[in-house]
Amino acid sequence: MPGENLSRDEARERAALLSVDGYEVFLDVRSAVGDAGGSGGGPRTFRSVTTIRFRCAEPGAASFADLVAPGVTAVSLNGRDLDPGAVFDGTRVLLEDLAAENELVVDAQCAYSRTGEGLHRFVDPEDGEVYLYTQYEPADSRRVFANFEQPDLKAPFRFEVRAPEGWVAWSNGLGELVDGVWRFGETKPISTYITAILAGPYHYVTDSYSRTFADGTTLDIPLGAMCRKGLAPYFDSDDVFLVTKQGLDFFHDHFDYPYPFGKYDQAFVPEYNLGAMENPGLVTFREEFIFRGKVTQAAYERRTNVILHEMAHMWFGDLVTMEWWDDLWLKESFADFMGAFSLVEATRFTNGWVTFANNRKSWAYRADQLPSTHPITADIRDLEDAKLNFDGITYAKGASVLKQLVAYVGRDAFLEGARRYFKRHAYGNTRLGDLLSALEETSGRDLASWSRAWLQTAGVNSLTPQVLLSADGLITELAVLQEAAESHPELRPHRVAVGLYRRSAEGALERYARAEVDVDGPRTVIGELAGSDAPELVLVNDDDLTYCKIRFDEGSLDTLRAQLGDLTDPLARALCWSALWNLTRDALMPARDFIDLVLRFAGRESDIGVLQMLHAWAGTALTHYAAPDWREMGERLLAEGALKELRLAEPGSQHQLTWARFFAAVASSEADLQLLQGLLEGTAKIDGLDVDQEVRWAFLEPLTSHGVADEKTLGAELARDDTASGKRHQVRCLAARPSAAVKAQAWAQVVESDSLSNALVEATISGFVQGSQRELLAPYAERYFAVIERIWADRSIQIGMDVVRGLFPSLQDSPGTLAATDEWLANRADAAPALRRLVLEARDDLARALRAQACDETAVL
Repeated sequence: MPGENLSRDEARERAALLSVDGYEVFLDVRSAVGDAGGSGGGPRTFRSVTTIRFRCAEPGAASFADLVAPGVTAVSLNGRDLDPGAVFDGTRVLLEDLAAENELVVDAQCAYSRTGEGLHRFVDPEDGEVYLYTQYEPADSRRVFANFEQPDLKAPFRFEVRAPEGWVAWSNGLGELVDGVWRFGETKPISTYITAILAGPYHYVTDSYSRTFADGTTLDIPLGAMCRKGLAPYFDSDDVFLVTKQGLDFFHDHFDYPYPFGKYDQAFVPEYNLGAMENPGLVTFREEFIFRGKVTQAAYERRTNVILHEMAHMWFGDLVTMEWWDDLWLKESFADFMGAFSLVEATRFTNGWVTFANNRKSWAYRADQLPSTHPITADIRDLEDAKLNFDGITYAKGASVLKQLVAYVGRDAFLEGARRYFKRHAYGNTRLGDLLSALEETSGRDLASWSRAWLQTAGVNSLTPQVLLSADGLITELAVLQEAAESHPELRPHRVAVGLYRRSAEGALERYARAEVDVDGPRTVIGELAGSDAPELVLVNDDDLTYCKIRFDEGSLDTLRAQLGDLTDPLARALCWSALWNLTRDALMPARDFIDLVLRFAGRESDIGVLQMLHAWAGTALTHYAAPDWREMGERLLAEGALKELRLAEPGSQHQLTWARFFAAVASSEADLQLLQGLLEGTAKIDGLDVDQEVRWAFLEPLTSHGVADEKTLGAELARDDTASGKRHQVRCLAARPSAAVKAQAWAQVVESDSLSNALVEATISGFVQGSQRELLAPYAERYFAVIERIWADRSIQIGMDVVRGLFPSLQDSPGTLAATDEWLANRADAAPALRRLVLEARDDLARALRAQACDETAVL
């Protein structure tokens, strides 16, 4: 990635010098089809002509425009032709002797992308059709057209696209076909990273939304949804439109600012690196949100949450945008919070806060304990820093903190502050203080100390109850102890609920007392609960009001070990599971004890999203946290337990499907693999279990990784499912085969070649890394450290991230691997900071795994 970085200082200097009046961008993408390719084996390119009108505060000064392209045909500045070879270095266009008012025209040959960055080109293996879409955040629009690639240089855009005959093109504004060119209406002032282009033979469905406001005005929004033609039979656009309308109603009710970007298209696109992207008027999603087979309600809830998250961005991020990536949280934390908030209040997924507590916050807790943890308002020095900060802190921790802020200032004050923020800064850029000032106005609270504690410091606190009882079994004192890691010692103010639980006459574990209090400092006495009957379980952070790691006193932990399944409230149960998982990750509970809890109580879990998280956690506990000598037994116990629950589950239910997938993930014995093979071939049957195409691939991976299914079998399955999805599954399974030659080939395809697309790189890495193949993978630990600097230098940042994270030798979980990682870090102090961050994070995960394994070994002493 040489020369592609942009520093915060450079961006600030340019923003002080320049202001942009508008862009006109013409793209000729007819080269997307046919045999056209780059000369001399170079990349396939398209023509990009950009006209930028901008002003300069200091006439005579110099600056630069951003462009990452194989070549530039012509450059003119204020009617003066410039020598492309003299002013373009591959990433920037030098602009000297600027006037007060300027017009820059750049005619370039830009490259189609195969990594999901820039203008991505995808050829559907099912029918040979070609599809294009763009993805830019944080800074890849410069791969498609020349621009000033930073969020605070907003401007209106006009796009034109000449596409192959028979294609349709879309952009942020409404478009029409005029003389063979798709012309799109001018946008409102927006940042470069949320502009978008989509072109190809997409399947397109339309609907409309209408809203009449209190003043009698009406807002009509054309709605559209699209996907590849091959996915059209599975596309449940009616549900997408239902959720879209529910979200638009919710945000109009609460934001008092009409949706400002005209139409609302939503495109489900192939080989997408992200979950979705909030391009105004043309939101893009990964096409995996179109379900080819039976999925659980958790999958539909996840899709709904993402739709609403992206919609919240239309206000938080698109209408009002952060000045620089330091304040990325101003859009991502808010969208994550508003996504869950609207999910619960506007859609059928009324238990969305359970998913938030169990799933999203788990992501935050992990990120906040890595050596790369950072405050929610981060220090983003450059674009590489920005790319890595789309993490669990910026999203889920930020959303958790906002949830607490709502409890602190009140819901009405919070929403009124948001409304003032939108109106005050519409189409502009903001920093932290701009939002805080609006919230201080509406709440009457001084938020400076709250901001310092929650937004400007890193780390997660632990809250533990301390209970003193009288001789007659009453609480004499209940206190909450707050702790922090030595590396991040900040003790924060927490608004928490403390719940007391005991068994009812029917045996259910239910809450009988609750106090909502402010916890501050190392020890806070909860006077409201003094005199209550002795509890069997004390749950700190009941109702999940704050962001913390929940700990238990010994009595409460004993209760959970015996009666976790009797806890009737779904949110309380999810919080307890999350807390137990954090104990396991922190080497305070043996991994085998957590697996035992899953085996005894997961079968009683009613929330399907929580159940899926338990399966994922149990798999991680077995692979990374269990003592090596116990893994084989743990795998057998999990497989036996999963098969038992699979047979007990209601036929045809989502619980049955979830247990079937988990059974496949842990199956390893000859009998288990024979059952999976029989289910595939139809010689075995479990009543109600529909072995559809997606389930078939889920069963084939363990059969392949254990040597039961071979390349011929996988070829036959691909012939049965000759689609883009089928190809990804086949590639993953091929790389999973237990052969040294297979592993060498997979390594070479990812590391020594850049011929694979981003989706197939991801699939190959996923198949390559198998927990049952530690010995096969051992030779690649040393090779990993030898190649990652070259990978980081030569590949795009997305592929670099995928390779550095995905191929780290985490399965070689020994002190030797830890020492090799430390040696690389010690000898590479001058390596790219973003690369060092990724290696540091992987090292921390490995060190955590070794501590957890040591804890698990003590379970048998």
